[in-house]
Amino acid sequence: MSDFDLVVIGSGPGGYVAAIRASQLGLKVAIIERENLGGICLNWGCIPTKALLKSGEKFESLSHLKEYGLSASGASFDFDAIIQRSRGVAKQLNQGVGFLMKKNKIEVIEGVAKLEKGAAAPKVVVTLNKGGEKVLNAKSVMLAVGARARALPQIGLVADGDKIWAYRDALAPKKLPKTFVVIGSGAIGIEFASFYRALGAEVTVVEAIDRIMPVEDEEVSKAAQKGFEKRGIKFKTGAKVTKVTKTASGVSVAIEVGGKAETLEAEVCISAVGITANTDGIGLEALGVELDRGHIKTDSHCQTNVKGLYAIGDCAGAPWLAHKASHEGIHAAEHIAGFATPNVNSPIAGCTYAQPQVASVGVTEQGAREAKREVKIGRFPFRVNGKAIASGETEGFVKVIFDAKTGALIGAHMIGHEVTEMIQGYVTAITMEATEEDIHGIVYPHPTMSEAMHEAALDAYGRVIHI
Repeated sequence: MSDFDLVVIGSGPGGYVAAIRASQLGLKVAIIERENLGGICLNWGCIPTKALLKSGEKFESLSHLKEYGLSASGASFDFDAIIQRSRGVAKQLNQGVGFLMKKNKIEVIEGVAKLEKGAAAPKVVVTLNKGGEKVLNAKSVMLAVGARARALPQIGLVADGDKIWAYRDALAPKKLPKTFVVIGSGAIGIEFASFYRALGAEVTVVEAIDRIMPVEDEEVSKAAQKGFEKRGIKFKTGAKVTKVTKTASGVSVAIEVGGKAETLEAEVCISAVGITANTDGIGLEALGVELDRGHIKTDSHCQTNVKGLYAIGDCAGAPWLAHKASHEGIHAAEHIAGFATPNVNSPIAGCTYAQPQVASVGVTEQGAREAKREVKIGRFPFRVNGKAIASGETEGFVKVIFDAKTGALIGAHMIGHEVTEMIQGYVTAITMEATEEDIHGIVYPHPTMSEAMHEAALDAYGRVIHI
């Protein structure tokens, strides 16, 4: 029997960050992990995919050397080395999390946790990976158990690691297929489509909605599709997948588009149709934990309806993003420690790391219109930005949305080179309730692509300079 102030179940970017913050605040903390420290994001998600995408981007850029007055011949790639580099990056960060646990005196327990009724908070019973069982009592318990790839067995879309892949299979394949069908055009689907296309594979993306990346602003979505198509990715939008069948040579994907049946053939199908929270088998039903479509319901401090039990990250609902999980983890840890904490509902940016990149925060134009909000909208293309021209990265634009009555910035949407590094400027602005006057008064360094952020804000009020 062990006693802690806080037991965190799951060591992904929500769980391990929450554990560190709680330890900093003087709490005695244990963290339980069934597989790898760092969770899915660090080991099989956010980080290794970015390593793959960077390899793909570097290789693809070799075909454009002439545009920079350069030349090279015989360019090639070692697929196994690309995969091993990605796995090496994940391993390095996994070891880094282990170091942080030791530094912050957090007890790491390797095993599978299950909740039972307890006193101040649910009791945690851990089936240890090395054998045996350990029981933990704590004043508070935090669920950071994440999510897994969604399967659709009714249409045959179940990953087998061979011909039908989920994200984990796509990160460490034994060979490079020549043809893919990717089902789903969210960030995961688009990023894998971008990587494998950069290495020369033929890729078709299937999306049930009538446009790709449906959570993004419609204008950005359309621009993104054009950019991806320019790189050779094919799309089937408004397409319902009716059956996925494994064949001798790969897979056959039956779809319906506009009432007409079509069949797509490929060596591999990548399933990117969403995620399922890891809420089964951990004792939630017996405790009476309230769920919403499989996700744990929480209040503004990440508390569940059960005394002493908190939930953060993917298992607690959308948006399913690592930085949202970390933010919630810190908030919950501070609340548990008795600190007054900022509102957990801060604006959360969404990022897709394909070529071109897409980044956004706040409301979309169509969302604002549907809510009948009076808005002012500004845009600025990278094709007239000095740094973008000098860098040969003129694709894309910046779009901003202001509330016409208050001048508050309420949305920002970008597509182009490294816009995922730029979006945080607008996240900060929305968080600090900036108005158009605030943004107009900021001095942006020259030459930078971020100057397009300033010009877009100026454009919303008829003050744009360079177009």
